[in-house]
Amino acid sequence: MLLTLFFEPLCLWTYSYIVLLIVMATFSFFHHSGKWWGSHDKQPILALHGWQDNAGSFDKLAPLLSLHTSVLCIDLPGHGFSSHYPRGHFYYLWWDGLIVVRRIVKYYGWKKVTILGHSMGGAIGFLYAATFPEDTEKLICIDIASPAVRPGSYFVQQTGRAVDQFLLYEKLNEADVPSYTHDEMMKLMLEAYKGALTKESCEIMLKRGALPVTSSDHDMKGDGFFFSRDTRLKVGSLGFLSVDMALEYASKITCEVLNIKGKAGMQFDPPESYHIVLEKIRSSAKKLEFHEVEGTHFLHLNNPESICPIIVKFLKL
Repeated sequence: MLLTLFFEPLCLWTYSYIVLLIVMATFSFFHHSGKWWGSHDKQPILALHGWQDNAGSFDKLAPLLSLHTSVLCIDLPGHGFSSHYPRGHFYYLWWDGLIVVRRIVKYYGWKKVTILGHSMGGAIGFLYAATFPEDTEKLICIDIASPAVRPGSYFVQQTGRAVDQFLLYEKLNEADVPSYTHDEMMKLMLEAYKGALTKESCEIMLKRGALPVTSSDHDMKGDGFFFSRDTRLKVGSLGFLSVDMALEYASKITCEVLNIKGKAGMQFDPPESYHIVLEKIRSSAKKLEFHEVEGTHFLHLNNPESICPIIVKFLKL
């Protein structure tokens, strides 16, 4: 495995210097990309983004946190600048993430890890803390409690559609993948997230979420872009957990846990499942701290200043 670090210029932020490293770790046939904020002489918090997002979703929160501690934000497989899986491989989102986190922990030789996760990233952190409780220092989840976000009946009904859709996406060649102008990408994102992302936040996400068109097979070149994420990620309904399974995993979590939910955040089905899981975590964890704050599902990107003090206090920094 090869680890490559690229340094960016120092940035001045509230009278303190922040070192930002662009990280790329290569494991056999694929690589993980990421951004390391703060000193690289100390173990960082591991930050995991949400479904179809990228490490850039922490671009406003990580600089604030890095005044107190280092933060390593990674692009999960198929996201941002990390490798796409080879043809024929399905993305089992939570489980892939669990393996990636374990691989990173083993590579750096960390005894324990603190995980900061948004949405899918928080659910991956949940699974890691439950699977490796003795190796998890702290868990911070933003706008998610566990991978159980829909009733089991929903995923059963979606199975056939998910399989067929995956096989359809798998046939796409580079020339078949839609390309857009920057303005078209912005418009698509703003409409898709229905107010959950600000225009500024969309711009930040596109820094790692878009790649320029280079193939001669495409009519649009010069100002044309692809979404950098793997199209196959759209099929994400296989491998989810039922509430019963989530509760069993929750009962294994023993570390300190911070959960921050946006008042206008993601809707869960059934809604009470969120707090049912939290109560199960409370029964086994050293500590469970819950905050509900103003903000959408992307509160860490839209208004990080509202949650940064909560995180810093929880981490006792």
